Amino acid sequence: MGRALGLSDEAYGLWAGTAVNDTSSVVAAGYAFSEGGGDFATMVKLTRTLAIIPTVLVFAFVNIHLARKNHLETTGKKINFRGLFPWFILGFLALAAINSSGIIPAGISKIAKDASKFLMIAALAAIGLGTSLKDMKKSGVNPMLHGFIISVLVVIVAIAVEWFMGMV
Repeated sequence: MGRALGLSDEAYGLWAGTAVNDTSSVVAAGYAFSEGGGDFATMVKLTRTLAIIPTVLVFAFVNIHLARKNHLETTGKKINFRGLFPWFILGFLALAAINSSGIIPAGISKIAKDASKFLMIAALAAIGLGTSLKDMKKSGVNPMLHGFIISVLVVIVAIAVEWFMGMV
């Protein structure tokens, strides 16, 4: 579609990064278009993903507050904060800071980028290969139709925004 619409690498990357929900799917779609499209799509998706950090932290603190309150009311004991905090957030931020600092040599960064692309695409393939057509058939056509309509609307809105921005 990107080629049929005459999109540049950046325009396609922005479209894929905003219209596709799953990170591995964004990577696969972006790099299927071009190296530049894949790089830009991945950057857009990871930028969107950064919005998860404050959201997760707010929900973690609300959850901790509610858990402490409920636990204290039922047991009279305090609850352990460490068990409820999403520690992967700190790991994500630390790795992003290390990568952005320039500490990692360019050669190692390139190898890590290539390995990351391969592993993302392998994860997407594994998800697809693990899909049970029997279970999908049991669910009926309505969930599939609903998902298809929502996906089409997201794709259309994303390309429309780019069009109004003058990128298409």
